[in-house]
Order: sequence, then structure tokens, then C-alpha cells
Amino acid sequence: MLKEFKEFAMRGNVLDMAIGIIIGAAFGKIVSSFVSDILMPPVGLVLGRVNFADLFINLSDKPVTTLAEAKAAGAATINYGVFLNTVIDFVIVAFVVFLLVRQINKLKRQEEVAPAPASRECPQCAMMIPLKARRCPQCTSDLKAA
Repeated sequence: MLKEFKEFAMRGNVLDMAIGIIIGAAFGKIVSSFVSDILMPPVGLVLGRVNFADLFINLSDKPVTTLAEAKAAGAATINYGVFLNTVIDFVIVAFVVFLLVRQINKLKRQEEVAPAPASRECPQCAMMIPLKARRCPQCTSDLKAA
């Protein structure tokens, strides 16, 4: 049973999938950092010094002014600013995956289109000769136009 598991785990597609998941998780962290640390602060500054991570709706009777206070007080909140950051993370990751799949599909289409053959076989000696040849260079037989 251990041998079968090892064969299963060492198949190319399983390893490729594992590598893809690991790289995807790392890429997701990079995008999350990009959104929360680089993209949203200037957007918040332009929109009147708003920190999107601190935007929330207080559902409790406790008066709180920041999300940290609400969490410390155990107040029920709707954290729409954090949700907005997560949606932007998703859009960026989805767009990058779209670009990646699009490029892979483009490369696959180029592979499918086989180039036209540049040579043909001589009917007399079976040697490969250029398509435009009118006489075989090996056996010197006269060839009809292809």
C-alpha cells in the first residue's frame, strides 16, 4: 500500500498541483499585502484619509470608534472595509490567473498549428528532397511538380 501511495504521489500531475497550490498561496499573500499596504492607503488618502480596514458598522449598543475597540469590547460588527480589501485581493488574483491561462492557451494554439513540410520524398529513391526540386539530387530522376 505504501508503494502504491508513493507512485500516486510521485505522478507528475499530483506534484504539479501541489507546487501550484504552494505558489498560489504565496502569491495570494503577496497580493493581500499589496492591496492592504500599498494600494489602499493612497486610495484612502484620496478619499479623505479613510483606512478601509477600519470601516465597520456597529451592531451593538456599545459605543466604539474603531474596529480594534469593537473587537476588544466584543461588539458585533459588520466589517465591510476588510471585505472590500478581500474583494480587491480576489479581483487582482483572478485577473492574474486569467492572464496566465490566456497566455498558456495562446501557446497551446501555436503548438497545434504544425508548420507546412519543407521537403518531400523522392518516389524513386525515397530520399527527402526540397519541395521545389524538379530533379532528385540523389538519384537524378526527373520529378513532376508537386
